Amino acid sequence: MSDSHSDLLMLFDAMARLQGRLRGVFGSVRQSTGLAEMEQTVLTAVSEAQRPPTVAQIGRSLGHPRQVIQRAANALALADLIAFADNPDHKRAQCLIATSAGRALQLAANAQAEAIAAGLLRNMDPGQVREANALLNAIRAAIEHHEKETGL
Repeated sequence: MSDSHSDLLMLFDAMARLQGRLRGVFGSVRQSTGLAEMEQTVLTAVSEAQRPPTVAQIGRSLGHPRQVIQRAANALALADLIAFADNPDHKRAQCLIATSAGRALQLAANAQAEAIAAGLLRNMDPGQVREANALLNAIRAAIEHHEKETGL
């Protein structure tokens, strides 16, 4: 195995370990919402979107099958946290919009997450965090480009 392959695999391992730590640290935020992890993920995607997304768009963005996102969206709609709306760009793919209850729940979760993040940042260099974010976004973009090239 070449060093570059080894480095990439080591990065993926580090990211998996980091994701586990982050789930633990931010688990109280999700628990406070009463939502399943994927439901919280979808509510966040809907609430934070620049324009109302579709189920398929969220699935592609997060790397999850459309069916997984649809189940979470259906549960959120039953809980009156999101609503389905007509999509001017597509006849069958409805847009997802956060309801006032969904926006309020997301705002409360964001406030809790911000407090946790502020505590974490006391032990981190903010410049390194920004640099890591930029690098991870570049790696994600390269993976997405590879997926398009190879049809994955």
